[in-house]
Formats: sequence, structure tokens, C-alpha cells
Amino acid sequence: MLVSHRTWPELQDMTGSVAVVPIGSTEQHGPHLPEGTDYLIAEALAREASDRTGHLCTPTLPIGVSSHHRHFPGTMWVEPPVFRDFVESFTRNLTAHGIDRVVYVNAHGGNVVHLREVGRRLQQDGTAFAIEWMWNESIPDLIDDAFDVLGPHGGPKETAMIMHIAPDLVREDRLEDARDGGATFEHDAERVHGATTFYDTIEHSPNGVFGDQTDATPEIGQQLFEAATDQLEALLEWIDERPLEELLTDSDLEPEPGP
Repeated sequence: MLVSHRTWPELQDMTGSVAVVPIGSTEQHGPHLPEGTDYLIAEALAREASDRTGHLCTPTLPIGVSSHHRHFPGTMWVEPPVFRDFVESFTRNLTAHGIDRVVYVNAHGGNVVHLREVGRRLQQDGTAFAIEWMWNESIPDLIDDAFDVLGPHGGPKETAMIMHIAPDLVREDRLEDARDGGATFEHDAERVHGATTFYDTIEHSPNGVFGDQTDATPEIGQQLFEAATDQLEALLEWIDERPLEELLTDSDLEPEPGP
């Protein structure tokens, strides 16, 4: 149920305690993908899962923590404390309407730690059970099998997803440019004596993206989309089936004494 497409009388008799909140970013995704890649993916997955389950789906939050992409034109971001406070306030607003379980359908890696911190705050004071869900983390084996050269940003998995959900926005004539002007993502290359030595994307990839984008196809994108939606649907049902007191951690728990 997409709340922004309903009238208030239609929502007056809304039942259920679970809400899906799509969250992404507006940031560079190389020469071949739109700046809205992350929020478009989050929105498509959240709406599909909401349609399947009947749970409330809120409007998309399209700006995230993205200052590490700031060197590329068009990137937008908010500072982490502002992002956390906004998401927390927004979630507390949902609880005023009877929502006490929230899944942040997230498609931007820079948001992860901040969404988990918001969820921790809400859980600690007993307000709501709110968790972050990242689509690619739900289907890692499928992604590994689909591509030879992966990339964490603007790579073949995101390219394939946009080919499926918004094909008109993919600049298919720039896929080779994306691959040849970007970088692979070797973890050893970003660490020196155990320390990560860079903060901004441009320091590691000249055009902002990683992997081999030419491996992406709409067919693979559809497989990824369907598999991730299945996982999200199962998560929503798992949350909906459990009493809130089972989901919330008891803040009064004492550690067990050692031997």
C-alpha cells in the first residue's frame, strides 16, 4: 500500500503495524547510470514487496550520506547527524499512526551504519523495531555467480538492476567507457599495513565506478530483482508474525557471570 497515492479517509482504517521505507541516494553512478540509481532500486523493491504483502510503503527518501562522491557533478548529500536525526524523526512519526516495525529498504552503502544506529536508538527506548535491509546483501551467491568482475558502486549488479527497472535511463553506449575508465575493487589495493588509506571515491576510481559493466543484462537484472524481492517479502512476513516484545531487546538484561 503506497501511502502517497491514498487519501486520508482511505488510510483512516489502515490496519497493520509494519511499514516499508525505501531509502537511497542521489549521487554519481558513472557515465552510464543515472544519479538516482540507488533510490530507484530501493523504491522499486519496496513497492513490489508492499504490493505482494499489503504492508504500508512510505514515500522514498532520495538523499543519503554521500559526501565521498562529492567531486562528481550532481551528487547530493546530507551530513550523517542530519541524516540520522531525520530518519529517526520520520520513523517516530510513523509510530503515531500505529506502526511499530519498520524495514529501511536501503540501496546505498553509505547509509548502512547510520540506519543501524537509528534502529538501535528506537529499539533501546522501546519505540519500534526498525532494521536496515540491503538488497545485494540478501542474495550474495546469486550476484557472485552472475558476474565475473564485481563492483560495489556503479558496477554490473546495479547496472543490471536499472536495465530491468528503468531501461530508458541506462546509457548503454557508455558501458565500455564505464568499465575502461573505472576500476576493479581489490580489497588489498585499498589497505596499507591494515589501514584504509582513502576516503573519497575519486581517489580509487577516476570515473567513480567499479567492475565490468558490460556483463550486465536486463535478464540478469530481472533475476536479481525477483530474488531480492522474495527475500524482502519473507523478511516482512517474519517480522509481522512475531510479537513486538519478542523483537525488541530487553534493555534490563544483565550479563551472565563468567566461570
